Amino acid sequence: MAAGSAAEWRRQLGRLSALSVYRRAAGARRPEGRRAGGKWAKARPRRGEAGGGGPEPKAPPEPSASAPASRVERAKAPAHSPEAKRQRGTAEGSGEGGGVAELLRRLERLDDSRQRAAELFQWLLAPVSPAEFMRRHWERAPLLLRRGDPGYYAGLFSTADFDAALRGGGVHFGTHLDVTSYAEGVRETHNPSGRALPAVVWDFYQNGCSLRLLSPQTFSDTVWHFLSILQEHFGSMAGANTYLTPPGTQGFAPHYDDIEAFVLQLEGKKHWRVYSPRVDTEVLPQFSSANLTQADLGEPMLETVLEAGDLLYFPRGFIHQGDCLPDAHSLHITVSSYQRNSWGDLLEKLLPAALHMALEEDVEFRQGLPMDYLGYMGVANLDKVDARRTAFMEKVQSLIKKLVDYAPIDAAVDQRAKSFIHDCLPPVLTQSEKLQSVYGFPARWQDRGPCNVDILITKDTEVRLLHHGIIRLCNEEAGVMLYYTTENSRVYHKEEPKFLELGPEYIDSIEFLLSSYPNHISVDALPCETLEDKISLATLLFEKGILTTKKPLVQI
Repeated sequence: MAAGSAAEWRRQLGRLSALSVYRRAAGARRPEGRRAGGKWAKARPRRGEAGGGGPEPKAPPEPSASAPASRVERAKAPAHSPEAKRQRGTAEGSGEGGGVAELLRRLERLDDSRQRAAELFQWLLAPVSPAEFMRRHWERAPLLLRRGDPGYYAGLFSTADFDAALRGGGVHFGTHLDVTSYAEGVRETHNPSGRALPAVVWDFYQNGCSLRLLSPQTFSDTVWHFLSILQEHFGSMAGANTYLTPPGTQGFAPHYDDIEAFVLQLEGKKHWRVYSPRVDTEVLPQFSSANLTQADLGEPMLETVLEAGDLLYFPRGFIHQGDCLPDAHSLHITVSSYQRNSWGDLLEKLLPAALHMALEEDVEFRQGLPMDYLGYMGVANLDKVDARRTAFMEKVQSLIKKLVDYAPIDAAVDQRAKSFIHDCLPPVLTQSEKLQSVYGFPARWQDRGPCNVDILITKDTEVRLLHHGIIRLCNEEAGVMLYYTTENSRVYHKEEPKFLELGPEYIDSIEFLLSSYPNHISVDALPCETLEDKISLATLLFEKGILTTKKPLVQI
């Protein structure tokens, strides 16, 4: 490029927005997004994504009356009514009572992590009961909750928190943040490379781009705390993304996801349209869809505007799109779970293991195929009437039925649980849990040397698991492994799976700790053969943050 041309280029760049700079720099390169209906791969999937798109925003009608009553529920209770408070059970956690921060403090007073998880789920769905939700909506139909309480989610996440994450310097385009747009049927991703600096990010937003912050639990202690409790209720990874959309715009094309999605409207309002799965193969899909076009869609089964405090749930496979009205921005967080957590996903682990065992133990599975089977089996012979074909099919069916006897169902479930433990966020500790665990142990450097270093656990020390869902015993070829979550990262799979290899003499003690929770037991009550084994096991588990003591080991 000539010197004059370069100078002109720099002069023009000085007047351009971040979006224009990105588009000029990209030049003729293939867009990162997918042109709806074209051949490019969509810049997805992301765990927990629920976006939307559509034509020019317009004021929507009230929730579609054409939706069958059995498919969509709209629940609303006056924010201060006794019924709403009774059903919430955690009314103090609404905006009137201090928001999510107060809710989490109230949950901390519960001694059992399973109860914390159940009550948080109840609060999330209020005023609909969890039992009704599971019976009528889970994996079946959307649920719309209009609460009329703008402060219901107060403190969970805000635009101020979004800005603070950017100013913290740890947000990078593509890894943590996507800049997106959807206009005239085209979905684009406009991510530059490198760190997402506030001046650049907010310029994108000002020029009509949506911002998707991936895994806000990495940056927000409150979201981390919220999800770390909720994951124990689901028994499956609980993830989240946050979406900030400018007024009068949309950032995502219509699509369906491979997760159960709970859309929590935090600020502003957003116009949503939800569509039933078009064909049976899209019901509870294993994978998210590519971008869809408006021509791919029929009439929405649900059309509504979410306002702060409202919730919209839709199962995986339900197509959705959301756009902002001209008079308000939108900030929502999508809480997600149940990605690849179906019966079929269990069988993917179970059936190969069953076949492996059958081949080892049953000679019938090792017998040779008929020498002439290629002559009468296969698609080319599908219409043949042949007794040999009938016998062959009956033999295969017989072996498949026999395979059930070799299926190591519990071992396959343990492998699923092992994966879940690796997916989990690390637990968030209450103040008392910190004081009674290794995380609050007062070892430090003082007077030219370390002090309070020795972890003195005795036979009379009373201990319990930190939380119920933080460990899993797995019997593997290499031995018995105890997988745990306490050393996981808030960044998904940043750490390798954490485990301890245990001798068989310790298995009963681990099971005893699980069955005793949330009660404390004395170390001497552990069913190990010797007192030395009991103290050694308790000390090891304490050092890994798995056990807490009834009283702090060192009084300060």
